Amino acid sequence: MRWRRVKRPWLRVPPLALAALVVCGAASASNVRIVGVDLGGYPDVRVSVVAPPGSRQPQLRENGVGVTGLRAVDLGAAKAVVLAVDRSQSMRGNALVDAVAGARAFLDAKGAADRISLVAFGHTAKLVGSLPQAADTVPGTALWDAVVLAAQRLAHDPAAGRVIIVLTDGRDVSSVATFADAVAAAQRAKASVYPIGIAGADFTPGPLQALARETGGSYHEAASTSQLGAIYASIGRDLARTWSLGYLTTARPGDTLHLTAVVPGGGIGTDTVVVAGGVSPLQTPPSLLPASTWAAPWMPYAVAGIVGALLLLACALVFSARKGSFLSGRLEPHLGRPRSPGKARRRHGRERLRRRVVLLTERMLANVKQFRALQRLLERADLPLRAAELVYICAGAAFFFGLLGTVAFGSPLMTLLFAALGGALPIAFVRHKARVRIKRFDNQLPDLLITISASLKAGHSFRHAIQAVVDEGAQPTAKEFGRVLSETQLGAPVDQALADMATRVGSKNLSFVMTAVTIQRQVGGSLAGLFDGVAETVRQRQHFARKVQGLTAMGRMSAYVLIGLPFFIALAVTLLNPTYMSPLYHTSTGHMLIVGMLAMIGLGSVVLKKMVSFRG
Repeated sequence: MRWRRVKRPWLRVPPLALAALVVCGAASASNVRIVGVDLGGYPDVRVSVVAPPGSRQPQLRENGVGVTGLRAVDLGAAKAVVLAVDRSQSMRGNALVDAVAGARAFLDAKGAADRISLVAFGHTAKLVGSLPQAADTVPGTALWDAVVLAAQRLAHDPAAGRVIIVLTDGRDVSSVATFADAVAAAQRAKASVYPIGIAGADFTPGPLQALARETGGSYHEAASTSQLGAIYASIGRDLARTWSLGYLTTARPGDTLHLTAVVPGGGIGTDTVVVAGGVSPLQTPPSLLPASTWAAPWMPYAVAGIVGALLLLACALVFSARKGSFLSGRLEPHLGRPRSPGKARRRHGRERLRRRVVLLTERMLANVKQFRALQRLLERADLPLRAAELVYICAGAAFFFGLLGTVAFGSPLMTLLFAALGGALPIAFVRHKARVRIKRFDNQLPDLLITISASLKAGHSFRHAIQAVVDEGAQPTAKEFGRVLSETQLGAPVDQALADMATRVGSKNLSFVMTAVTIQRQVGGSLAGLFDGVAETVRQRQHFARKVQGLTAMGRMSAYVLIGLPFFIALAVTLLNPTYMSPLYHTSTGHMLIVGMLAMIGLGSVVLKKMVSFRG
């Protein structure tokens, strides 16, 4: 009678209202639900969202703000599943038969891209090739061992979606692993656990509920084994429309996360969780400021600004102290103050140690071809450095840039790349200085030859003509020809001094001139006329080189753009979305892609250089 009294009002509902109620009920049944949140990989958060069938990817909001770097995996499209079935003695008879039947129905309804493994557990847990039979029951229940084994199986699976469905009718009694070990293993494997509990005398649902809650899954309970088929089917339907969403949160331990999953045209689901942790008694904020001030969102930026200001102040004090000591040292001789013998002795000792290390390095590397090339490069750049000092500068730059790469990316490959870049920068700077100096020398060479020719025509000797270049010429020609005069005054032949200058400067035009002068001095003839002819030849060579450089300017600029564009895009995307670029920098596949990219860029740069270069 009671049932009739409750149902009788429904008979008087108008047809239109009844249709509206049916539509609303269907909409609520297909609403969006957040079934689990996994915070075990903090700050990485995984959220399991059940969306309406056929809906688009859900969008996730944290505290009302859309999250960045959202990773979405559609479990309905493809996933790796491990079915763990309890075969303890309490499951003997119809219980195990119903469990196997429900699991077999789940296997029959799996997606085409799904991969499923089986785990059976009694007193131990092991991977099996088929579902257990009714006679396969054994004593004991190694529940947590089964979860750990399933998580280890999924950890090596390439599928992004990973699920563990574990069925049991009792509590764990024979596992080596603990509940905490099972939760940690599932979280490391990024697997969501869906426990199915069969109610009974020895059944304790609390640990299974906690396991589902900690791993982003959902807990299901069967009052009897006859309901297992329906529960397996329900889990299968939920997984077919479940999305696993992951992102990096900016929340701190102790903060509350209000999560909102929005499916375009499908509905909204919400959930609230608290990030584990918080402020321990040993980390309580100082009483000088209220606790709300330390928890304010602007506080980290304020602390970072104060630390940066203190660092700048410390650097300023260090530099000002060094400047004061430098000025004091320069003024002491004029003030009549005697220098401290201790300071002079220490300074002299440090200088002597530095020279000894440099000389020892040069002695060890004297026969190395690359070391001698560095010395010639320093001479062409006219830098007051020795090759050993440049080697130590490169080593220091490599260490600094390698440390910077380690801090920024934490990848051994990026550390090596940054170290190589840092070690090459000083050499690149010296090479640039040498190129600039050679170019200036080549530009001054025709005028220099005309000056020598005019001096010879006026009746001066070749030595006096060189002296005129030293007195009236610009740098670096005046310095180099002054060195030639100094070597001849010390007894070196003029031809040898000129040949050494041509080798030292590294100019092809100067080598051509010195070769012509040496031949002319040996065979005789008008040296002034030779200089006039060589000057005209050098001018024509330079004019032709500039013309070729102008014609190939577009090709060279295209090469610069094509080579620099990948690095620019990689830097821009890294700054805009570091999470998107993280697999490129922190996975072996990403490292292989970087190496392949660099190899192809190197090959392309060589081809482009060959296309735009011309040797006259």
